[in-house]
Amino acid sequence: MPERCADDVRAAAATVFREEAGHLVGRLIRATGDFTLAEESVQDALLAALEHWLTDGIPRQPAAWLWTVSRRIALNRLARDASYSAKLDALAVLEEQGEGRHEPDDRLRLIFTCCHPALAREAQIALTLRAVCGFTTSEIARAFVATESAVAQRIVRAQRKIKAAAIRYKMPSEEERADRLREALAVLYLMFNEGHLSSVASAPFRRDLAKDAAWLMSLLCTWMPDEPEALGLLALMKLSLSRADGRFDERDDLVVLAHQDRSRWDHAMIAEAVALIERAASMHRIGPYQIESAIAACHAESKSFEATDWAQILALYDLLSTLAPSPIVALNRAVAVRQVLGPEAALAEVTQLEGALSGYHLFHAIRGQLWSDLGQIDLSRAAQSRALGLTENSAEQTLLRRRLFQ
Repeated sequence: MPERCADDVRAAAATVFREEAGHLVGRLIRATGDFTLAEESVQDALLAALEHWLTDGIPRQPAAWLWTVSRRIALNRLARDASYSAKLDALAVLEEQGEGRHEPDDRLRLIFTCCHPALAREAQIALTLRAVCGFTTSEIARAFVATESAVAQRIVRAQRKIKAAAIRYKMPSEEERADRLREALAVLYLMFNEGHLSSVASAPFRRDLAKDAAWLMSLLCTWMPDEPEALGLLALMKLSLSRADGRFDERDDLVVLAHQDRSRWDHAMIAEAVALIERAASMHRIGPYQIESAIAACHAESKSFEATDWAQILALYDLLSTLAPSPIVALNRAVAVRQVLGPEAALAEVTQLEGALSGYHLFHAIRGQLWSDLGQIDLSRAAQSRALGLTENSAEQTLLRRRLFQ
């Protein structure tokens, strides 16, 4: 098979798997009560899909194909142990119900199962990204800025803990929600960000993944309508999606905010997001996602880049730094400092982050821009070159090369 066709098959398989992984795992857990069996059976089905689809082509009903293979793998594993006869019977019942069918909240239930407080927070998020979102171990490692072996160990420990603690596959009660909501939001945020700007070389963005995360977020908000942070995150996702048509050109190259055609933005979606922000604010329980969405709204509602209220954005970043301090927040704040106080002040703040963010490509890209503002061209090129070596996203690489050779 030509390499281009093989890449297309892999991309299509990845898309189907991301859409169906959580549903498939959820159905197998309901039948067997065994999280590890379900998750590993679905992962093995994906490997089988990649092998067979490259040879035979993508089947007419890929989701049904994955379910058939996942179920067969689970059956084969269960058949080795006679004590699993009841689980085998449950899988047979699922087969009678029709292949590929799933309840609309399967993945949401699975997210809250993975986010059980008995698991360490990083293990919760890693396991959910793997089981629900279909992320590979390498993709999760990039999201955590960690090694693949470390992430793999977290996932294995989390699987064992779910089995040892007999954690049930169900939506949490009202009393249990608070202990799991923060992690559930973090998972959906990471899922959205991976779609918004991909960490892999094969695609600069995955809008279907971003839209899927927003859909799950809207489902969560329907189930928990009085959680202002959930509303804030949904607003943030809508604001990001509203600019999707202006973020890339016809060659899928990144268009920086200052040069985006704002007439291509979805202003109806912006209005929806602003309404969500106002609804969340009326509950008087401020949180980081609400602040981030307010920052995004400042950009989205501005008539032009030049008219952006950077002073307001800087004030919001000051508040965000108090509520949720982190090196990434400090780096993003420095971008606002550049517009309000100038590049020299911004550079001083960015330089303080070198120890924490030396392996983060945007740290070097932003510092390179600041050096350029100050006329330090050699330092700027060195920073942009370092950023180029740290990102696999093709659109970001093109932008950085353009800066290097302009």
